[in-house]
Amino acid sequence: MNEIQKITEALLKFRDERDWAQFHNPKDLALALNIEAAELLETFLWKSSEQADLEAVQEELADVFTFAFLLAEKYGWNVTEIVLMKMAKNALKYPVSASKGIAKKYDEL
Repeated sequence: MNEIQKITEALLKFRDERDWAQFHNPKDLALALNIEAAELLETFLWKSSEQADLEAVQEELADVFTFAFLLAEKYGWNVTEIVLMKMAKNALKYPVSASKGIAKKYDEL
């Protein structure tokens, strides 16, 4: 069992012990993911990156991962596989020869 599977199993155990699966439909998981991402952004609001409270950043990032893993599990997706598939697509959109050191979107390269 890989680390992502271990995390997902721990999240499901935590969820199921509280009977929260009833609230974890894809729409609400996606909403929760977005809200947690906004809370992650809030840790940097009006500060430089160096001024951010790293403990708060870590906690909010964990919340983002939590809802992302739960959403993937809801659809039966393997997190490693979907991330690697997306990276392969991105490699085609952002070839090294055209994008190295350049912060432009693929359609602007």
